[in-house]
Amino acid sequence: MGAGKGSSLVHLLVIILCLVAFGFSIAAERRRSTGTVRKDEHTNATYCVYSSDVATGYGVGAFLFLLSGESLLMGVTKCMCFGIPLTPGSDRAWTIIYFISSWMTFLVAEACLVAGAKQNAYHTKYRDMIYAQNISCETLRKGVFVAGAIFVVATMVLNVYYYVYFTKATNQGARKTNRTSSTIGLAGYP
Repeated sequence: MGAGKGSSLVHLLVIILCLVAFGFSIAAERRRSTGTVRKDEHTNATYCVYSSDVATGYGVGAFLFLLSGESLLMGVTKCMCFGIPLTPGSDRAWTIIYFISSWMTFLVAEACLVAGAKQNAYHTKYRDMIYAQNISCETLRKGVFVAGAIFVVATMVLNVYYYVYFTKATNQGARKTNRTSSTIGLAGYP
């Protein structure tokens, strides 16, 4: 492994998991439930009939893949709090900035995906207003899953940068430790 590059397998897995989450987010947006108002001939009550509920499953799938990618990266880096300390300097500063930024975008992406899946699963069955004008069925607004997809991509990019700078900051510490520890005890010998 080169200095500061990190594991290519970790990079690849995080990117793949995030791209799958992105794909599920876009699929969820394209397959959102749509509702149409129908009238019951016997009771004269109106009710909503919804198209397939596939978008909810796609939204949950996107949520789980993004969660897996974030969990993998935080497990490998030990959430930046445990394990090898980071060497002070610009790499450490960038690691902290990317860590906080990736968590913020991750939380927003997950919130969009959960809210979209929940709202998409919500269906209004019957309407009590028999003679109401302009009845509409509750559906998910356009763009909720797209917002989630945008934040999934932002999380992916920030996670990649976080891992690169984390590896640089930890490798610098290991190199400095090795350099100083190799001279300990040799100063007294001619």
